[in-house]
Amino acid sequence: MTDIAGRKVAARKAAFAARRTAHATADPAPAIAALLDLVRAGPDGPVAGYMAIRTEIDPLPAMLALAGQGVRQCVPVIAGPDRPLCFDEWCPGCTMVAGPFGALVPADGERLTPVQLIVPLVGFDRAGYRLGYGGGYYDRTLEGLRARGPVCAIGLAWAAQELPAIPRDATDQRLDAIVTEAGVIRPAGLAHGPDPA
Repeated sequence: MTDIAGRKVAARKAAFAARRTAHATADPAPAIAALLDLVRAGPDGPVAGYMAIRTEIDPLPAMLALAGQGVRQCVPVIAGPDRPLCFDEWCPGCTMVAGPFGALVPADGERLTPVQLIVPLVGFDRAGYRLGYGGGYYDRTLEGLRARGPVCAIGLAWAAQELPAIPRDATDQRLDAIVTEAGVIRPAGLAHGPDPA
């Protein structure tokens, strides 16, 4: 195990513990409201949400609100090890089936390419780096999407998941913003769209 990999394991353990505690005690409503404002101010086009697992903040209330405004949405589907994620269209009431790692995926959704992604995470830092589950799926996905054109990646997390610095290597992709119940973090040095009204 490389030094960075070992540091990520230790950081992941600490962030998981903080996330469990926050999930049991914190109110997600301010994060959902801030997330909606940010997505609505972003580029038009499909939005990728996710089906929450474990102690992740559940973006479903925001996804339902966006669906009510006619926004096309999709959720990630794991295509295989060491491959980028695919995104299948999701809408309220669509048939869902169990996917890898326990997350639900649409049974027969159309494949979409999102222009905004709501990204789950284990930990994050103020520079915009995220710590995921260790599979590298979102890093590969964001690298591929960004090579084809602009895309906005918004991390959704509890404030307690913030770490001083995420151990990182050359493959790690930065988030454009991180939304928590304590507010929106916009990493320095990144171009950002308009602030929500």
